[in-house]
Amino acid sequence: MLVEVRVQSLGLDRSSNTPVVILQELDGERILPIWIGPGEASAIAMELAEMEFARPLTHDLLVSVLGGLGGILNRVVITHVEKSTYYAELIIRRNGEVISVDARPSDSIAVALRLEARIFADDVLLERATVEIGDEEGAAQDEPAMDSTDVPDGIMRPEELEEYLRRLNPEDFGRFTP
Repeated sequence: MLVEVRVQSLGLDRSSNTPVVILQELDGERILPIWIGPGEASAIAMELAEMEFARPLTHDLLVSVLGGLGGILNRVVITHVEKSTYYAELIIRRNGEVISVDARPSDSIAVALRLEARIFADDVLLERATVEIGDEEGAAQDEPAMDSTDVPDGIMRPEELEEYLRRLNPEDFGRFTP
């Protein structure tokens, strides 16, 4: 099931100094944090701040190309996550045809904001994020532990990431400014 979300805030994860976009369900309290790159965070922040530029930036260019080709962004869907990487689709209508384009959530959000298109996330993602962030009892106790040889330096093991997300609050994110 798809749930409509909105950009609740854009912040900076102080522990990793990585930008994060916080999506919140439109008719509820659940949130979905997605860590993103600084370029995409700037594009989102600039649109949220209604900043205008003399020349089009990359996401503005995509919006112009889409319109020039007769397409309309119907919606953005954050579809799933694999190994901490989120996936999204741009759902475009053109000449009565529906086209689904694979895209990063950060780029999809930046384009959706520019076109005032609706953003949706799979309910499973919101449920999973809610459990990971808020449910102290929700941790799986019987998953096999990985040893240090399984994880590259600087990367959290699954149980470390789960614990980190469980303790995370939206207030823990600093404000991101371009």
